Amino acid sequence: MKFGQFEIRTFVEQKFRLDGGSMFGVIPKVMWSRLIESDDSNMIPMVTNLFVLNAHGKNIIFDIGLGDTLSKREKRVYNTDGVSNLEPGLKQLGLTPDDIDYVILTHLHTDHVGGAVKLIDSKYVPRFAKARYIIDKGEWQGAMNPDERTSAVYIPERLEPLEKSGQVDFIEGDTELFDGIKAVHTGGHTCDHFALEIESEGKQVFYYSDIFPSRHHMKVPFVPATDILPRDSMIVKRAAFERIVDQGVVMAFDHDIDMPLATFTKDGKELVAHAVTE
Repeated sequence: MKFGQFEIRTFVEQKFRLDGGSMFGVIPKVMWSRLIESDDSNMIPMVTNLFVLNAHGKNIIFDIGLGDTLSKREKRVYNTDGVSNLEPGLKQLGLTPDDIDYVILTHLHTDHVGGAVKLIDSKYVPRFAKARYIIDKGEWQGAMNPDERTSAVYIPERLEPLEKSGQVDFIEGDTELFDGIKAVHTGGHTCDHFALEIESEGKQVFYYSDIFPSRHHMKVPFVPATDILPRDSMIVKRAAFERIVDQGVVMAFDHDIDMPLATFTKDGKELVAHAVTE
């Protein structure tokens, strides 16, 4: 999809399944099951949608999926076979990992950062040898010191090679990354989770990562149980919602299985999603 001087393209890195209750928090199953079907174990289908933005002559990728280095335990947690489409997906776009200039990591959960590294001789090394990795400093500190709640999703040994390579650029709070590309601190899902707001020639694409993981999470109270600060997530969603609808913003969804890119209109009190393909 082209918007202004920018172009954004997307592909599915990996399919997996998670507990439906974990993705919708306090919302009862009788409500969320109308939106997405679950199996007998309460698992719902998920994907890791990756987005490649071409802007200012650079290739910029947002988050990087589960990757191909998952442990047996992680494969069970994510209900996946661990087969990653990361490099084949890039190839379909005419790119290789060496063509990526920036990897922007909104937060450091495994399903967003696993693909940042690969294994060579049983050692983790950065997958994108020529890229800069943009990470929030507070998020990094939290990920490198996980506690009982976060140790399942923060894996320090996968992150350390990024810093040791000298490829990490740390940011703090709201940051203008490039002309028209802004990192916006949200908190909520993690303490230092951030979103991306992108604009070119008056046309906007927002990537709010796990604040709005799918079109089914547009409603303010539809917050995953995994959010560290769910009320903060709700505050951010409430503030962004009207802008998204009124300004015709294209939303990029990291986990939506049908609509990686969508806009929204209102039909009375109902919110209607419209898939964007070009």
